[in-house]
Amino acid sequence: MFITFEGIEGSGKSTHCKHAAEYIASKGYEVVLLREPGGTKISEQIRTVLLDKDNAEMCVECELLLYNAARVQLVYEVIAPAIKEGKVVVCDRFFDSTVAYQCFGGSLDKSITDTVNAFAAQTAMPMLTVLLDSDVERGLDRAGRGDRMELKSIEFHKRVRNGFLTIAKQNPDRFFCVDEMTIDEGKKIIERKLDEVFA
Repeated sequence: MFITFEGIEGSGKSTHCKHAAEYIASKGYEVVLLREPGGTKISEQIRTVLLDKDNAEMCVECELLLYNAARVQLVYEVIAPAIKEGKVVVCDRFFDSTVAYQCFGGSLDKSITDTVNAFAAQTAMPMLTVLLDSDVERGLDRAGRGDRMELKSIEFHKRVRNGFLTIAKQNPDRFFCVDEMTIDEGKKIIERKLDEVFA
């Protein structure tokens, strides 16, 4: 099984992703918890380049290719082998983030974005994607605006949020949306969904 968590900056995504992995493991499954970009030596190095605020001149086309370079390495080294071994993979972001950020946020052509995403993801397709929705300004305040992506304009991040909501509406069988709430409330709602998935 392959489960992903998506959302704007400061939506609580990483916290809920970690809790979900622990909750699934408590049911007796072997779980691999990952983040994007990252998860391998090469992918983490690419992450550093992508998020370095000194790289402000980076264009959106470069972002698209670097995110997917990190992704294909993660799929090759970790995700595909783990799924083949029957493990549950829980990933903090995957290709939906690229569509939301580089396509909706950065105005890249969607057909190009989808083609590059599909090439990088290979056969790795999430069976469940949890989308944590949040107000943009509050999310950015929580995130701290410390990296290059967080420092993009409010208008950019509003387009990203709209992108996630649009993707979710287009893929209702895969997406499970959780509106902004307390961490404990969110955990309980996600746990109930996971109980359904692993029943």
